[in-house]
Amino acid sequence: MDENIIQVTNLSKSFDISSKKPGLKGTLKHFFKRETKNIEVLKNINLKIKRGEIVGFLGANGAGKTTILKILCGLIYPSKGNLAVAGYLPYKRKSNFLKNITLIMGQKQQLIWDLPPMESFYLNAAIYDINKSEAKKRIKKLSNMLEIEKELYIPVRKLSLGQRMKAELLAALIHKPNILFLDEPTLGLDINAQRNLRKFLQIYNKETNATICLTSHYMKDITSLCKRVICIHEGCITYDGKLDKLLKKISPVKDILIICKTDKDAQELSKSGFIIKNKNQKEITITIKKDSIKFTLNEIINKFDIEDLYINEPPVDEIIGNILVKEKV
Repeated sequence: MDENIIQVTNLSKSFDISSKKPGLKGTLKHFFKRETKNIEVLKNINLKIKRGEIVGFLGANGAGKTTILKILCGLIYPSKGNLAVAGYLPYKRKSNFLKNITLIMGQKQQLIWDLPPMESFYLNAAIYDINKSEAKKRIKKLSNMLEIEKELYIPVRKLSLGQRMKAELLAALIHKPNILFLDEPTLGLDINAQRNLRKFLQIYNKETNATICLTSHYMKDITSLCKRVICIHEGCITYDGKLDKLLKKISPVKDILIICKTDKDAQELSKSGFIIKNKNQKEITITIKKDSIKFTLNEIINKFDIEDLYINEPPVDEIIGNILVKEKV
């Protein structure tokens, strides 16, 4: 469907922040004459997200990613601008709106620490007016998808971080939300747990056509799940479009790993004027522009005794790391 489930126009958000000098003198001055300054954390944000899209938000710490998610789910008010999420004004926190969304934050938890996850699931089901038989069906289906059937009856405090994160996800999805706001959902998880969580989100999106808005500093989350990314720098959107297009735009180079047959060839190659990215005995990695690959390969093959070579894109983490420090991409 082409329906825009999220629409944001000229959205801005600012906070008044007070500052205090250290020591007793600073405390007394702060008490009697508080100094505050206004900080604009979001500036004229415009975006539209279609139903069923998975969109990744990229940006350095403090860029405004989490603030956007909190505004979209109604936790904080915008200072300026207009927005609609599933046809509702989020900050009014209407009951039907809250039944359509869920927010998962990697550093926050909703499960009751001393009780098994199943108790929290039934509590959430009651909050959303889901009868017990229907709740059982949903819990069974989601626990099978997340592979945590055995952990449902173990106190939360005794679960591993990965098991707990899966249970948090189940608790957040028991009411079948149409929109998922995920803020660092794989924070602290090991590689296998991250992979399983990403796989689950792909399946959930495919089966329910749920819209997913995701922030993450694990770039594999973004590249595995999101075809579209929104880059945010100092409260402004600097890029909104396809991830593939962005990577091609800001990375016009390729890495070529060359394995030489002799040490002599490796030494001569390293002195031949190419940009050397890495050198390990007979293995040399050079960086070249994509539009000169054919010419460069002919030159290398004709001049040096090569055992093998591989053409690779620079690591996505490295490319996106460069995005985060740029104002415009």
